[in-house]
Amino acid sequence: MLLSKVISFSIPQKFTLTGLLQVRAKNYLNRPRLRNPVWFVRKERTVHDELITPENTSFVKEVLYERYGPSALIKGVLTFDQSKSSLIKSEELPPVQWQPGMKRTGVIAKKIGQYPLWRKDGTKIRTTLLQIIDNHVVKYIPPEEFEPPREPNQKRNWKNPYGCLLVGAESRDPSIFTKEYCGLFKDSGVIPKQHLCRFIISPEARILPGTPLNVTHFRVGDFVDVRGKTVDHGFQGVVKRHSFKGMPASHGVTKTHRRPGNIGAGGAKARVWPGTKMPGHMGNRWRNLRGLKIWRINTKYNVMWVQGSNIAGDTNGLVYIYDTILPLRKYKEAPAFPTHFASENDSYADEDFWHEDIHNFKDGSITFKEE
Repeated sequence: MLLSKVISFSIPQKFTLTGLLQVRAKNYLNRPRLRNPVWFVRKERTVHDELITPENTSFVKEVLYERYGPSALIKGVLTFDQSKSSLIKSEELPPVQWQPGMKRTGVIAKKIGQYPLWRKDGTKIRTTLLQIIDNHVVKYIPPEEFEPPREPNQKRNWKNPYGCLLVGAESRDPSIFTKEYCGLFKDSGVIPKQHLCRFIISPEARILPGTPLNVTHFRVGDFVDVRGKTVDHGFQGVVKRHSFKGMPASHGVTKTHRRPGNIGAGGAKARVWPGTKMPGHMGNRWRNLRGLKIWRINTKYNVMWVQGSNIAGDTNGLVYIYDTILPLRKYKEAPAFPTHFASENDSYADEDFWHEDIHNFKDGSITFKEE
């Protein structure tokens, strides 16, 4: 009589079959912030009707232009050279050679629409127009002073190799802001900005406060990452939020046409699993698109044509543009480091720059040969 050996083994609790089958995304971790941070400075003040005449209003604007100058969007690119790139003359930064791994600053742009482009072989490309709106450097925070956001129980990283560059966009009338908010721009020499953003940079990529950032910060053919906030749709059901099919419209179905139905909460774990697709708030979430190619640049209006038509945000919504972090699409050659400083003998005098694979509408598409 042969005795068969019985092999017994136990499965750890975290590797149970039920746990392996229930794999769902925890999208609730990406909820928007409901409270302002502790360092938040109140931006706008209560505006009262001060009964200022149109003549006095124009006079105030003239005084602002004499002190700060017109916006970079009005001036264009070629009015700045490297010696006059900053409004603060406290110091001059030595030139730094770009090395792989260094992080440059990004820019703040506005999504103004979509436009098709065509390759020279006739292939259609859908692009999004992003306009860099009057960007200026406001402040630089060195690595020893910059403290990135961290978890409540996480210790501070004292060996932080990166600094922070505060960039502002879209100049506005200082009278609509509070005194504390205008104090952020006291040492920058620029007019108070409507929008602010912090960019993580290498210490070698430091830029003096007051330096303008234009579309020439990038080049045609570069790959960028675009970060934007999706359109806010409010509280929506599963049909619109998750594209559910819904119940049948006839054959005894009563008032369940657009309901989710069974959520699969039975079995060993009779509960609602985290990440289950259910009704809830739709939109108003930050989304990143990586590795988008720049096909065209216009230096007169600071507009770039970026690959794709699914960049998050509504028309005239703000987006943030960075150098891509994808390994195969990073810079192989040195970019404009730390940014592009225009000069008189600059090749950016032309308004439009097209990629070599894109058909320029100013060029003819039909050629004739003499026989």
